[in-house]
Amino acid sequence: MFGTVTLSLLGGFLETLKLFALTLVFSLPLGLIICFGSMNRNIVVRGPIRLIIWVVRGTPLMLQLLIIFYGPGIFLGTNIWGSGESGRFLAALVAFVFNYACYFSEIFRGGIQSIPNGQYEAAAVLGLTKRQTFFKIILLQVIKRIVPPISNEVITLVKDTSLARVIAFYEIIWEGERFIKSAGIIWPLFYTGVYYLLFSGLLTLLFGRIEKKLNYFK
Repeated sequence: MFGTVTLSLLGGFLETLKLFALTLVFSLPLGLIICFGSMNRNIVVRGPIRLIIWVVRGTPLMLQLLIIFYGPGIFLGTNIWGSGESGRFLAALVAFVFNYACYFSEIFRGGIQSIPNGQYEAAAVLGLTKRQTFFKIILLQVIKRIVPPISNEVITLVKDTSLARVIAFYEIIWEGERFIKSAGIIWPLFYTGVYYLLFSGLLTLLFGRIEKKLNYFK
């Protein structure tokens, strides 16, 4: 029974990993784009973007999942996600990417605004363009400063993937709950915690190494 449960949970965890990885791949660059929009000097651009960030950060991710998955069918009269597991995965991915992009955008904004204005002025004196200043002087310092908060969000994302079961996406928690219904045993549900702990531990070690690599800014 233990082997059967382990393999079953592993299958669910692979789906969790897929959702986790693709969310990071898309949300990090999207977060940077949203960050630039929220810092735009034009209020017409900045205002709506900051309003969207406020709404996304101020409402539960579970609610956003439900709205994104069921919303098109309710308001448009059609299911844009498609049927089956692939449709539920796509809807979950869109919800997670949009949610985490908004959180990452605020982290990026805080990192960029933490750089003293004197560095921009010094770069201008040296004749560097704004693009050169950002990529050659500012960006690496920003990365150094945002690694700790980014690592916290990434580890939170590992656990938040369990919310995808609210739209019947078959991740690891769903697999654990399935044994309660089929075999009447609850320990597989607690066993899922081992997978989360191991993966979170690996990520903690990874980000610890990244922080040490960036210590040259001290």
